[in-house]
Amino acid sequence: MDKITEQDGFAPLGREGLVERVARLLSKAIVTGQLTPGTRLSESVVAKQLGTSRAPVREAARLLENSGLVTYYANRGFFVRKFTATELDNLYEFRIVIELAAVRRLIREGLGDTGPALAAQIEELRRLAGPPHDMLTHVEADMQFHRLICNGSGNPRFLRTFEQIALETELTIVLIGKLYEDAHRLAETHVPILEALQSGCEQDAVDAMFYHLDVARTLVTEQFRKLEDESPK
Repeated sequence: MDKITEQDGFAPLGREGLVERVARLLSKAIVTGQLTPGTRLSESVVAKQLGTSRAPVREAARLLENSGLVTYYANRGFFVRKFTATELDNLYEFRIVIELAAVRRLIREGLGDTGPALAAQIEELRRLAGPPHDMLTHVEADMQFHRLICNGSGNPRFLRTFEQIALETELTIVLIGKLYEDAHRLAETHVPILEALQSGCEQDAVDAMFYHLDVARTLVTEQFRKLEDESPK
């Protein structure tokens, strides 16, 4: 496994909200591929680069472990998590459970301000599909659409659970490089969800979200399985 080195470089941080800031910095490095799966997170190296002690780095790594980005091995330390196609399939199965529940509650509580926010997010996805296209920014915008639904449901537990798996989802999509050949396709796959929500029909909205996530589940797991098959044994 690779190990993070001093040459990878992080700028020193101040003390306010230190653990959270270290966690954000490391998560960004992981999701963008600066720290690849299997890389060891050396607490001493990261702490030296950030100008802090090892304690906040360790606490930040624990936060990332809870988010599914980092794995801890006893007597070895923290490593950037390696995913399997089966794990990704399980992740999407869990997302489906959470997001269908959020859709049901959103319909029952009323769409309200969430409708215009979702429409605006689709427009943002369309804008980001154009040049210069940045995969991570586009995926983050995709996740924001789903975050708005969880938030609009009015049940904070849906949102908290979604946040716990959002980074995992972003990382796995970035790892495979793309979902669709045409980046503009990503925005259009969200349109039926919004239309179903606007109709006020709970079953239509549930069906639209299930179809959307199930297609993504198939695309992600199949593409990741190809990467597994092509990787050296």
